[in-house]
Amino acid sequence: MRQITNHILMVKPTGFTYNAETAANNHFQHSNLNFSNKEIAEIAIREFDKMVELLDLKGVNVKVVDPIGNKYNPDAVFPNNWFSIHQNGTKVLYPMFAKSRRTERNNEIFSFIEKELNFKIKTTVDLTSYENDHLFLEGTGSMILDRVNKIAYAAISERTSPKVLKDFALKMNYQTVSFNSFHKNAAIYHTNVMMCLGEDFVLICLESIGSEKEKMQLLESFEDTNKELIEISSNQIDNFAGNMLQIEGKDHNPLIVMSQAAFSSLKKHQLKTLERNGEIVFSSLSTIEKFGGGSARCMMAELFI
Repeated sequence: MRQITNHILMVKPTGFTYNAETAANNHFQHSNLNFSNKEIAEIAIREFDKMVELLDLKGVNVKVVDPIGNKYNPDAVFPNNWFSIHQNGTKVLYPMFAKSRRTERNNEIFSFIEKELNFKIKTTVDLTSYENDHLFLEGTGSMILDRVNKIAYAAISERTSPKVLKDFALKMNYQTVSFNSFHKNAAIYHTNVMMCLGEDFVLICLESIGSEKEKMQLLESFEDTNKELIEISSNQIDNFAGNMLQIEGKDHNPLIVMSQAAFSSLKKHQLKTLERNGEIVFSSLSTIEKFGGGSARCMMAELFI
């Protein structure tokens, strides 16, 4: 079992724009006052293309898709929320908070993955029926997966239901470590805004967790799994410093991918620790961050094949 992969799927932001429905509990989004939807999409596509080009130069096997109907999906650039692919050949489909995001689910993507990567999806774990009960778990946005130690870390929120989390853990043979995390007096909507976990490190905003008991539970789990701790601040969360991902580049070299805003917000000692765990790769994603409320990690769906 591996924690990081060289294979990444990304969805072109053909219909990208501000989505008022998701902004209801994503406080990192900002409304659009100055640009048309067409202009926002055009800028987002340029940011997306530059990030894809950078990853490609670093030897990452990036597969880009622009499926039928994609122009009607404002948040499709964040595919890690609705599905995940696991090394045992399982795909998991997740219940989504926003009705406007449920149309992102498209079997065309899985056919593409199987054909392009010569990979067979053996089983499907479908959790989407929880949408009927208004319960949600938005993939590796809601959960940070320690794939090696089979632990799912999750900050509970309107988009991360304890009940669905428990069902995921049961079906996928994971343990769970759940907690409550707040930013500016609101529950953090996705765990991957405040936490990133790599092969040998964990980056997390502990000051967003009010419960000392929950903090200790997390720290004990990180110690037990030999993760070096990197703390970030609430201000760095505002700059998407938690929304990074460790992946594999050329010759199995680890990369740590983030946005320009995240990189610029990090202190020297934080960068030094990260650099021990891989080459830092960053790209400007300001439009996608501003209007979509997500960043580099959200744009990459890991394919463990």
